[in-house]
Amino acid sequence: MKYYFLLLLVFMSFSLSFSQQDSQYTQYMYNTQVINPGYIGSKEVLNFGLLYRSQWVGFEGAPKTGTFNVSSPIGEDKKMGLGLSIVNDRIGPSVETNIVVDYSYSLLFSEESRLSFGLKGGVNFLNVDYTELNIFDGNDAQFSENIDNKLHPQIGAGIYYNTNKFYAGLSVPNLLKSKHYNSNSIDNISEEDFAVERLHYFLIAGYVFDINENLKFKPATMVKYVDGSPLQADVSANFLINDKLTLGAAYRFDAAITAMAGFQITNKLFIGLGYDYQTTNIETYSDGSYEIFLKFDVFKNVERILTPRFF
Repeated sequence: MKYYFLLLLVFMSFSLSFSQQDSQYTQYMYNTQVINPGYIGSKEVLNFGLLYRSQWVGFEGAPKTGTFNVSSPIGEDKKMGLGLSIVNDRIGPSVETNIVVDYSYSLLFSEESRLSFGLKGGVNFLNVDYTELNIFDGNDAQFSENIDNKLHPQIGAGIYYNTNKFYAGLSVPNLLKSKHYNSNSIDNISEEDFAVERLHYFLIAGYVFDINENLKFKPATMVKYVDGSPLQADVSANFLINDKLTLGAAYRFDAAITAMAGFQITNKLFIGLGYDYQTTNIETYSDGSYEIFLKFDVFKNVERILTPRFF
């Protein structure tokens, strides 16, 4: 009994440690609102975004993430922004849903540059269905009751600076360390062994180079630090051709190589695709990771439609 329980506990610790930490995104440059609320002050249009990610395809219990976000400037001077972010993250027997309201206030330095301060506030719901696990002893009291809609508050903050060609941001999407399990729920386990919502620090930056009238080049990076985990860094390079077709590649250090493509279907609608090839041993057991992203902008100013922004 103890042997099988240990294997189950190790599996749960591995799986839930991922689900309780912030989700991984390949197309983070198009999903910035989720990690930095200051971003919503940088766009002067009502915009919607949808993203779906299937990680480690073919690996049983692998993460699947869906996000929805909407934001809009508010006020006549458009110094404020208001938005909503919803993230649903499923891994193994656990499902976590975050519902967050985003707010930003911007300092306008010129018509082309601003510094935005953002805040997040919302709730996280955690569900764990133990019946999806292969439990050796079906009568084990430790797994007799599922976790249903366990609620935790979320408060985050971010700062974001941008011009028409450059952006940089620093953020912590959740400033609260929430424990997802109580130490008395499993016998003889210390509190350090339980899943905890750890602080995530994000640093992002990018620049757009005009190669010629029909070609733009944008290098970008995202650095993520989580207490107790190795520093994670992504670097990417995207080319925008004729303001329609985006092609690019990225590298996540010691983790994955990525190919990306996007197409401006209409002046308002953009679709993006991403594929990760894992450079770790997990690629032996999976068929890579896939991501699809849609964003829709509602323009009030016709001039904005003629010059779609690269980020």
